[in-house]
Amino acid sequence: MKRSRTTALLLMSTAPLLFTACQQEQAVQVQEGLYTSVEACSEATGDPSACRTAFATAQQQAADAAPKYASKEECAKEYPAEQCVQQHTSAGTSFVGPMMMGFFMSQMLNNRAGAVAAPSAAQPAFKDNANGWAKPAAPGGSGGLNTASGIGAGKAGLAPVTSEPNRAVTASRGGFGSRSGGRTTVGG
Repeated sequence: MKRSRTTALLLMSTAPLLFTACQQEQAVQVQEGLYTSVEACSEATGDPSACRTAFATAQQQAADAAPKYASKEECAKEYPAEQCVQQHTSAGTSFVGPMMMGFFMSQMLNNRAGAVAAPSAAQPAFKDNANGWAKPAAPGGSGGLNTASGIGAGKAGLAPVTSEPNRAVTASRGGFGSRSGGRTTVGG
């Protein structure tokens, strides 16, 4: 009995050291941007390979993510008429929708000389008649493909993008173990 109490006390005394080790803040840099071409992306980020990959990924997603309309006239109410074209989803469904006019790319960077720590995420971007940009929005708003919206759904499934085209924006986010005291509250 005495031995188990001593063991418990010994383990309890090392616990603060373990928790301290887990609370080291590792800031994660996320570079996000909306680009109208691979060249513009390469100039802004300095990473032509990631830009080419992001563009290709966005292009593959474009038809599935595009707003879907039954006619060119319906599409032209929200998008420039020259962008509204006949397209086919990956499932083979035919629809009229706007062409991808840019792509949204985000990269996670580590703190050592800005090296890429994770592959980039990419999504197609669509530009409407009011010069507003949008990208696919997943259920819950975290970004994804617009596969749930059927023909005639229009802009349903798209989320507005407030980024300026062809400018990389870097945001710092707290990583594993960041303290809640360092976070700001919203609302009141």
